[in-house]
Amino acid sequence: MNIYKYDILFQEVPNHISLGFYVCGCSLRCPGCHSPELWPENNGYALSEDLFESLLDRYSQKITCVVFLGGEWHPQKLVQLLSKASARGLKTALYTGLNDVSPELKSHLDFLKCGPWVARLGGLSSQTTNQIFWDVKNALKLNHLFQQQEIIKETP
Repeated sequence: MNIYKYDILFQEVPNHISLGFYVCGCSLRCPGCHSPELWPENNGYALSEDLFESLLDRYSQKITCVVFLGGEWHPQKLVQLLSKASARGLKTALYTGLNDVSPELKSHLDFLKCGPWVARLGGLSSQTTNQIFWDVKNALKLNHLFQQQEIIKETP
């Protein structure tokens, strides 16, 4: 499984600082995709278990979650890495353009963002989005955490 890059992320999983992995090989190719560099499977470099664990060691005091942006097309490898993160007490998340993932993969996730990018509907911050951000363990839809609530000021 190749990744294009990894980064510390602050917005993808509300209330968590995440170590995010951008996984190469996405076949969905959604029109308007913000990461077309992830389409070719041979882009980037291999995310070995050793590299993954060394990054978890390096950022252990800074992160509370590991998020994969893609990678569901490598379910066995993804489950191995998610298991390693969970064993360290980290939350786990997956961003996918699919409408759902396998029950096995879901059983290793705390959070799941699913749904293809549809520009006219917007992303998670849009009230009209087709995408859903789930708390998998509690079966709760958490889209409201991405959407700015209108503040109404009352005059005294």
